[in-house]
Amino acid sequence: MATAQQRPPTPATDSATPAGAELSPRLYNSDLAPTKAAGRSWGAYNVFTLWGNDVHSLGNYAFAIGLFALGMSVWDILIAFAIASVLLFVLLNLSGRMGHRTGVPFPVMSRIAFGVRGSQLPAVVRGAAAIAWFGIQTYLASQVLRTLITALWAGAADYDKNAILGLSTLGWISFLFLWLVQVLIVSFGMQAIRRYMAVAAPTVLVTVLALAVWMFTKADMSIALDNGEPFTGGAKWLHIFEAAALWVVVYGTFVLNFCDFTRSAKSPRSITRGNLIGIPVNMLFFAVIAAVLSGAQFRLDGEVITSPTDIVRTIPSTILLALACLALLMLTVAVNLLANFVAPVYMLVNLFPQRLDFRSAGVVSALVGLVILPWNLYDSPVAVTYFLGGLGALLGPVFGVVMADYWLLRKAQINVPHLYSEDPEATYHYRRGINPKAVGAFVPSAAIAVVIALVPFFSGVSGFSWFIGAAIAAALYWVLSDRTQTFEHIDGEAIAVAAE
Repeated sequence: MATAQQRPPTPATDSATPAGAELSPRLYNSDLAPTKAAGRSWGAYNVFTLWGNDVHSLGNYAFAIGLFALGMSVWDILIAFAIASVLLFVLLNLSGRMGHRTGVPFPVMSRIAFGVRGSQLPAVVRGAAAIAWFGIQTYLASQVLRTLITALWAGAADYDKNAILGLSTLGWISFLFLWLVQVLIVSFGMQAIRRYMAVAAPTVLVTVLALAVWMFTKADMSIALDNGEPFTGGAKWLHIFEAAALWVVVYGTFVLNFCDFTRSAKSPRSITRGNLIGIPVNMLFFAVIAAVLSGAQFRLDGEVITSPTDIVRTIPSTILLALACLALLMLTVAVNLLANFVAPVYMLVNLFPQRLDFRSAGVVSALVGLVILPWNLYDSPVAVTYFLGGLGALLGPVFGVVMADYWLLRKAQINVPHLYSEDPEATYHYRRGINPKAVGAFVPSAAIAVVIALVPFFSGVSGFSWFIGAAIAAALYWVLSDRTQTFEHIDGEAIAVAAE
């Protein structure tokens, strides 16, 4: 995709695709266009850095450490993450190869199943959740920055005692600073994000390893393997599989829009190799780090930490504390850019391709993430559970429909130029731009997934709501679809733009 400074002209409505259908300016611009195969620069290391950053997020550590607190032993946690990493490796390779083959971002990819207009539904579901989490993650990062500022300047504590719309003066300064940093990075496009991740990933890995070694040494080279009341028997395995399922759900958003990144990948092999190191290997490394941090702290005082920031605050050296805080800030910004900024940017560009480009959509997305006052959202269990939890449950059915259509029905045979056409005869026009079969599969499966995720009666299986919704949606779509159709693959090289 081109940057704002290098945008090629949007095609006129009478421009024709190679297959005879007209390109629509309401569906096509240089950010939504497919990327040229030649010049794609994302190699295995770049794919790995996605996971080198994202896996080690503060939220993920809180999740893993929470499993220890609930009663899962260190070995239970390692088994759960091993199962989850295998599942994610398979799912992300399927999703990633879709991006490489077509060269299109997720909102355009979803046009294949949902139609050129119906695709707004899955794009908005994915983007809305991401905007909310962008604000929340920025707020959590600002908490780390506040710790750093007060450690370096004791007088800063005086500015942390008032409240303006729920944040202190120091809180607002910290939040707005990180907000501006992320907007600045995104304004330079995906290439800037790739370069940032390449630097942040090794920094993050070294930092968390150093924290784990420090804690292990502090605990006399030993850790608690459980919290004293570990699960046993059937309950143990139920919690292992539920933890594995929830870990996949954490990445359910990323599984959907992984093509936003792999559309710039050099080859399918680079995706597979990057995923291999970034998912099974890196996730098990993450699980070991989380086990050491929680087990060592429990060995020391019988308490379980909630986040690596709890450990960082105890570092006696101001210099080392500052370095650790900076590394955690780099990490949180990287995670936010990957998981919560790119998706809503493409969602907004897809909604308004004639008015927004990657840069302007990034500003709009960030502004929304600011005006919702995300710290109030985060502090409301009802909002987090029902609004964000409900949106998350919808992502499984979207995934089921998209994957069943691409891999099972079409077998990866896609007419890429027709993804940008409103011609009634174009492949993905369906009925007025909407595929009623995809919607018909999505709606009931989404309703079931949301009920399972949110209704207390189903709390025993709520952790599996993503999988249940995805499976039902895929099965319904397969039953509703005409499986006698034949398809041909037409690449988008004639209408493609240079990859970043």
